[in-house]
Formats: sequence, structure tokens, C-alpha cells
Amino acid sequence: MNKKPLNILQLYPQDMNIYGDHGNTLVISQRAKWHGYTPNLLTYNPGDIFPDTVDIIVGGGGQDSGQDKIQEDLLSIKERLSTLADNGTPMLMICGLYQLFGKFFKTQDGHIIQGIEILDIETHAGTERLIGNITTHSSQFGDIIGYENHSGQTFLGSSVRPLATIIKGAGNNGQDDTEGAVYKNVIGSYIHGSLLPKNPAIADFLIEQAAIAKFGEFTPTVIDDRFAELAREHALKRPR
Repeated sequence: MNKKPLNILQLYPQDMNIYGDHGNTLVISQRAKWHGYTPNLLTYNPGDIFPDTVDIIVGGGGQDSGQDKIQEDLLSIKERLSTLADNGTPMLMICGLYQLFGKFFKTQDGHIIQGIEILDIETHAGTERLIGNITTHSSQFGDIIGYENHSGQTFLGSSVRPLATIIKGAGNNGQDDTEGAVYKNVIGSYIHGSLLPKNPAIADFLIEQAAIAKFGEFTPTVIDDRFAELAREHALKRPR
């Protein structure tokens, strides 16, 4: 029986789980099993007690109203999340929570939704939505493929590096050819779809970092990714 548990926490699934972002949690869970670990799926919503032990944290996107709803609670666990991030806990934040892991999101009417400043980024509401199929390239993960749908324009500071550069699509802001941001083992991205089913290398990275931190080693299993590769082939052929 497998006795290597990994605690996988999804932040705010009630309010920040749009465009199938929960699928990222499911992919990490299944691939963790294939790699020989026992995934323990946890959730955290406003007012919950934050778990004592977490190994991977995943968060998704939501409407502006959803961001407003969780903002106060997110700020209340800022120090806990910042400590985990600084200590190398792997995290994946998509769209809305990607924005709120930064300094702030400024809406079109000038309203500031304060972020928790783990990522050195700031986001301003744009006048048009950046929407469509997206293909990017990362030196670490290869081509990263998916779908974007956001009006926020995110700009990176000096303390983070882009997750990838744009091949097709808009990315962070439609101007500088960057997509996402990385700080230590924290990854932020605008790519939905969900992100991980078509980009399993990122899921394996999160699992690897969690396993090394908890057990001191990671010995991967060779996984048959034929369906993920087929999905990637089809996605690459799609128009913007």
C-alpha cells in the first residue's frame, strides 16, 4: 500500500474555479498516484481553518465579484502563504488568483483589489478582453498550450521571471510577449482549459518539488501521455 501522502490544497473552489480550473487539481492528484504517492485533496474557502500541512497549493480564476468576495480572507492568510512560498512550496495560480498573488488588481472604475504580494506583478483592467487559443514556449516546460480569457493586463516586476514567451496569443498584457510569472516554485498563469491536462510537464514539476521537500527524493514513473500529446496536437492546430 502506498504510504507517501501528498496534501494538495485548492484555494477558494467555491468562488475561484472558472473554466474548469478544478481540473488542475484532478490532474495533479492522478499523476501523483501514477508516480507512487497518495494524494490527499483538501479545500480552503473563506472562514475555513488553513491546514497545518500542505505540499501543493492550487488556485483558479473567477469574476471580479469572486475576487472581492475572497480578498479579505486571502489577506488574512497572506503571511502563511508567503512563508510557504518563500520556503519553496509548489503552487499553481491561474487567472484571478494569479492576479491576487501579485500587488493589486485595479478595475476599470479605479477600484483596487489588494493582492498578497507573493508575485512581483501588478494588474490593470484593460478596455478589451484578451481571449482565444494560446501557444507559448518555456525553456523549462517546452510549449505550453491552452486558452486565455481575461481583461486584466498584468505587468511583471524584477523579482519574477515570465513563465513563457508568446508564440500565438496575448499573454500577460498583449504587449511584451510574456505569459505568466514564476517566483521560486510558485507559478502564475492566465492559461485555462484546464492548463495541466495538456501540459503535464508542469504537473510533474509541482509533484517533484513537493516530493523532494517532503521525502527528500523523487523517482518518476514513466507515464503513458498519448492522450495528452494528442490533445496538444489538436490544440496547436486551432486558430487564435
